[in-house]
Amino acid sequence: MPSHVPADRTEAAADPAGTADPSGAAADPAGPAGAGPLAGLTVLDCATLFAGPLAATVLGDYGADVIKIEHPRRPDPARTHGPSRDGAGLWWKMLGRNKHTVTLDLSRPAGARLLLRLAARADVLIENFRPGTLERWGLAPDRLHEANPGLVIARITGFGQFGPYAHRPGFGTLAESMSGFAAATGQPDGPPTLPPFGLADGVAALVAASAVQTALLHRLTHGGRGQVVDLAIVEPLLTLLGPQATAYDQLGTVPERLGNRSANNAPRNTYRTRDGRWAAVSTSAQSVAERVLRLVGHPEVTEEPWFAGGSGRAAHADLLDDHVGRWIAARDLDEVLTAFTDADAAICPVYDIRDVFADPQYQALDSITTVQDPDLGPLRMQNVLYRLSATPGAIRWTGRPHGADTAAVYGERLGLTPEELEAFARDGIV
Repeated sequence: MPSHVPADRTEAAADPAGTADPSGAAADPAGPAGAGPLAGLTVLDCATLFAGPLAATVLGDYGADVIKIEHPRRPDPARTHGPSRDGAGLWWKMLGRNKHTVTLDLSRPAGARLLLRLAARADVLIENFRPGTLERWGLAPDRLHEANPGLVIARITGFGQFGPYAHRPGFGTLAESMSGFAAATGQPDGPPTLPPFGLADGVAALVAASAVQTALLHRLTHGGRGQVVDLAIVEPLLTLLGPQATAYDQLGTVPERLGNRSANNAPRNTYRTRDGRWAAVSTSAQSVAERVLRLVGHPEVTEEPWFAGGSGRAAHADLLDDHVGRWIAARDLDEVLTAFTDADAAICPVYDIRDVFADPQYQALDSITTVQDPDLGPLRMQNVLYRLSATPGAIRWTGRPHGADTAAVYGERLGLTPEELEAFARDGIV
């Protein structure tokens, strides 16, 4: 194992709680959250689908004790999104990992009171109901802060808590469209293009996890009070668009769709090899651009005045793509990769998920790791996001069944008796 990968990270992933039995059954998730950097923090995940739940997943990966709260009769739709095997939702196995699962009808007064009791013992609450919903249920932030002044409340919605669109339904697809991402993505003669996965939700989730930790740090260093995080899914992608807003403000420019090209440098594209594979070339650095053109047999263009900067090269992308594309098209992928690597030029093959699984660099990083699942046995999924040398995160267990930990959480943490739980169940509260 490479020295820069902490040994306990891989071992923890292989045996999620350190106590898996030889039969391959999952470790009991009622145990301690572990020794991650967020151990000791309790997170209430009241959100559904992707942005909010994924933010909670990230926190759970680094040791937070996450309690996933779902409606008793309407589970998180993420459980049935995407592919499944033997009736087990594969997306949920990843998204629901490291979470205790309980049921609770927050819209009922008795359910709201139970949530307040949980919130009094928690550090973070994540929700993505439309603005005004928690308030209607008697769970407004001021009421939650009465129960627990230190609670960090992350509110993740399509358009934020105020403004003319606040009460509209909001999903990642709308954010990808309204942010300017789709308008700038796709071929020049084609339509605006949406990503085939939850890009906006995923970016919003990572931002939300960062915002929660920022608020927790503020609580730690500035007097112990919590605050509300108001995150609109439409906003994080704006930051990723780089200088578009400033360029429009100062120059009035609106980006056009460029396919796989860049307005900032060239050659930058995907190129097909003789054996039908694809390779991606990047020349963000001037020295790399020069090495690429020398490699493909056209050193003369490096002497052109326009070649001295990324914008000048981008203006001559047709010429540069022709030179690079012809050279690559005459060779098989392995020969292309070897020649570029020997020339210290930036290139990589275009991967699908099969290639990701087989790649030695991903294997060295354990980016796709193996965890034990009680339904499916050994299960491969993305590992935790980043490596910490002293307090690495870990996948302790995969997504649990709907309400699997209801009795344990309410009994052990709130002291509810079996009779009380049975009465709540009869009334549809849990």
